[in-house]
Amino acid sequence: MKILKRPTPIHEEIALNPEKTIMSKTDARGVIEYANDYFMEISGYQEHELIGQPHNVIRHPDMPKVIFKWLWKRLLNKENMHAVVKNLSKDGRYYWVITDFEVKVNDKEEVISLFGRRKMPPRATVKIIKELYEKLLAIEQSSGVEVSEKYLIGYLEEKGKTYDEFIEDVCFLKPEKKATPNELQYHKRKNIFNSMFR
Repeated sequence: MKILKRPTPIHEEIALNPEKTIMSKTDARGVIEYANDYFMEISGYQEHELIGQPHNVIRHPDMPKVIFKWLWKRLLNKENMHAVVKNLSKDGRYYWVITDFEVKVNDKEEVISLFGRRKMPPRATVKIIKELYEKLLAIEQSSGVEVSEKYLIGYLEEKGKTYDEFIEDVCFLKPEKKATPNELQYHKRKNIFNSMFR
């Protein structure tokens, strides 16, 4: 199959419907095997264009590579990872999503497929993540992914949080009020991501 050429990005955001979920299934290498109607509607690709393509066909150039490095490491280790991602549509517009994955394994415990769900993240989340990603991308472009990864580790250490704690915190802060320490307790709130992706 011919690999699709990525479009030139334009500075125009696609407004996602907060009630809808973008879904896709890939093999263990990230090749798309299924895309739901909302994925096609938002990305602008038709089904026959997406199936058989690497999922990074929608990767926006504003995304730091270190995020995908961590994402793939976790997924291939059979662990879910929530990430805030800026994607690129066929016409060059962009859209932000928060991800959720279900990792399927065979009887030998080898990863055989990944089922991804993506929803619209809160605007306050995008603002925080966009600033972080701009720094990571600038570091990658000048010094490489390894240096960018060291910066991200230091950034999280300064906050005293794991990556998962940081993502949970920025995804569930309300922009109109500051969260209390109790609201920020990691894993104290039950099934918060599950409720987002039901």
